[in-house]
Amino acid sequence: MNKPQPTLDPSTLWAARAWLPGGWQDDVLLRTDSGGHWLTVQAGQPCPDGAQILAGPALPGLVNGHSHAFQRAFAGLAERSEQAGDDFWSWRDRMYRVAAAVDPDSLQAIATQLYGELLHGGYTQVCEFHYLQHKADGTPYADPLAMSQALIAAARQVGIGLTLLPVLYERAGFELPGLRADQLRFNLQAEAVVQTQRAVQNQARMRTDGTLNAGLAVHSLRAARPASVHLLARLAEGHDGPIHIHVAEQSAEVRDCLAHTGRRPLAWLANEGLLDARWQLVHATHAEADEIAAVAAAGSGVVVCPSTEANLGDGLTDLSAWLAAGVPLALGSDSQVCRSWREELRWLDYGQRLSLRQRNVAAAPKQGMPSTAARLWTTALDGGRRSAGLPSWGLQVGARADLLVVDHDDASLAGIPPDQILDALVFSSPGRPWRDVMVAGEWRIQAHQQPGSQAAQADFVRVMQSLWPQASGS
Repeated sequence: MNKPQPTLDPSTLWAARAWLPGGWQDDVLLRTDSGGHWLTVQAGQPCPDGAQILAGPALPGLVNGHSHAFQRAFAGLAERSEQAGDDFWSWRDRMYRVAAAVDPDSLQAIATQLYGELLHGGYTQVCEFHYLQHKADGTPYADPLAMSQALIAAARQVGIGLTLLPVLYERAGFELPGLRADQLRFNLQAEAVVQTQRAVQNQARMRTDGTLNAGLAVHSLRAARPASVHLLARLAEGHDGPIHIHVAEQSAEVRDCLAHTGRRPLAWLANEGLLDARWQLVHATHAEADEIAAVAAAGSGVVVCPSTEANLGDGLTDLSAWLAAGVPLALGSDSQVCRSWREELRWLDYGQRLSLRQRNVAAAPKQGMPSTAARLWTTALDGGRRSAGLPSWGLQVGARADLLVVDHDDASLAGIPPDQILDALVFSSPGRPWRDVMVAGEWRIQAHQQPGSQAAQADFVRVMQSLWPQASGS
């Protein structure tokens, strides 16, 4: 007689190979608890009866440290120039037309499409830098949190974790007292930022799986008065979540800040005594040595967005200096021209190679880290955790039960030695998306299939067909 097959236990997984803190380990047993967190993570274990055997090597999901979901509706549609001199600022004016056409329903459809794509790209948590607060003319919605709720609903539908970051935004530039007509819907003062954060955090407390939390954000020094930044910092006393800010992305922004405050943006934040471990400095593209040292001393993190920074012509940050200083580095998808962390990591290093005319710039063989991909990956894992304000992350006991399963049928990995799978995942392209994706102990993608993705894309297409004629002025 045939031996009966044991019933599969959905809370017990077994991986022939998995990335644990410290690197690859073999024969890894993983158990989840009822709240969607890792209860057991042990290497060197035989596969127990009833365990789900993972179809390939397993890695933790990654936190996407910086996202503007609505800009997914603009990805690929700003790549023509009708006149010479296209730059960040002309891109921004066109992006504002898209922002003006989005309402809560369309934002939810756009975000649902994006968040599903981010799951396929290996992100299981997204930090949403959220500044579309009101109607296009600045009039509040009947529910002041309507746009926030659209993002929360999209993340819940897809199953991705969400860190919502309401944004302090009150002026159009250093020398301007208020907002432009096309920025009125962004208006949010420091008190309202904190109120929004607390309202979302109250919703988060009703969940047991840790898939929702909220932090605070300042759009940029040009968009917030110094007194308002300090007020937000005072209101945030006792707040242990993240505080994000766009900073030093464009050289023109650095010049303007220097002209109006006497200091460069990063130096101003440090000199004002604002920085601490909660602060996440988005881009920090144009940073000098003393600024990097000040950020490191404060324990703040940096969120780099390589594909967006390339697309917008921002420039290249000093990756080697940030790494040498031990500053936590997270990855962000920002404008959504790329939705895969593998490509972001690849271009983070490739930008340095092109600039310095060297290879494997991020490798640190003298520190026992010869793999560029492994060093960048481990840095992004911890930096991403910090950017979302999460107490733990990765395949370790107590962390949320998120993981990615490599597709063994990916041609870009064919014949690759097991110890160099991560190198090939990042630097051998193009590669297939992740075979399986788990968030908080629940499979969100299995065998490349994501429930509801076809309906979500159909909704997104309908929104684009309606939105784009408004945004393009046609």
